[in-house]
This record gives sequence, C-alpha cells and structure tokens, in this order.
Amino acid sequence: MTASEDLARRVRDVSRLTGEFVLRSGRTATEYFDKYQFEADPELLDQLAERMAVLIPEGTEVLAGLEMGGIAVVTALARHAKLPTAFVRKQAKQYGTARLAEGAEVAGRRVLVVEDVVTSGGQVVISTGELRKLGAHVDHALCVIDRQEGGAAALAADGITLRALLTREDLS
Repeated sequence: MTASEDLARRVRDVSRLTGEFVLRSGRTATEYFDKYQFEADPELLDQLAERMAVLIPEGTEVLAGLEMGGIAVVTALARHAKLPTAFVRKQAKQYGTARLAEGAEVAGRRVLVVEDVVTSGGQVVISTGELRKLGAHVDHALCVIDRQEGGAAALAADGITLRALLTREDLS
C-alpha cells in the first residue's frame, strides 16, 4: 500500500458514513464524509495539509479558508505553505469590523480558496464571487475531498479550477 493509499484509507475509516443524508445542495446521498472527524485529528489533519501544500498553484499569495470546515484545513495548510491566511465567512458579520474575510488582506492578491469537501461547488462559487467583489484574484480552489458530483464542472463554469487531494473514487 502506498502512502497516498494509506492516507485515503485513514480518511475513509474515520469519516465515511453510510445511511441517508441531506447535503448542502439539498440532494440526498447514501454516503457522507464527516469532515469534522479528520479535521479533529491533529496528526491526520497535519498529514493531509502536508500533502495538499504541493497542490497550491504557483503565485498564490493568500490562502482563504471557507467557514466552517475550511478553517481548520486552511490553518493547517498555512503551516506547511508558509502563506498568510484569510478566514471567509458565509456572510459578513454585522458587528465589529463587519468583514466577510478576516485575517490576511485579499484585495489585489492571488487567492486560493480552500474547502474541506466539494460536492456541487455551490459554496465555493458563492464565496469566490464575494472575494472577487473585494478585489481578490481567484482562479483556483483546493479541497481535501472532491465527491465527484459536479463540483469541478460548476467551478470551471465560473473560471475556477478545482484541485483535490482525494476523490470519492480514492475513498471507495
């Protein structure tokens, strides 16, 4: 078994659930990856981030983790990539700084959107649109797991190339 196969097995063992699950897109699935299980394991999360670091496109200036699952991933990834990080809310907060993206400045910079699991790509498209309104240059997204259910195509239609460490196929 290769190191990549072993990592995929560990992610599958800790996070793959079967049953009936409603996804963010509203679709129902019989398989679900409980991302919080691999994000809550510091050793496993660190190994995932180390492997993901080589997938960061050249020229990336800021890593932008999406609320909520992408925050743990982007924080671990930043340690390996040595890049500043922005934490992207689903909605700008209504108090204090009232910002959508906290942390590193995104305006005028090449930003890589980081997510944990991509299914339809909907939240990545929404968040990328908001980051672009703030002046960020976004043309790539990186995730731990691509469920291979249309997310990459939806992102491509919005000018975003999806890179994934693991796919649903890797985890079957």
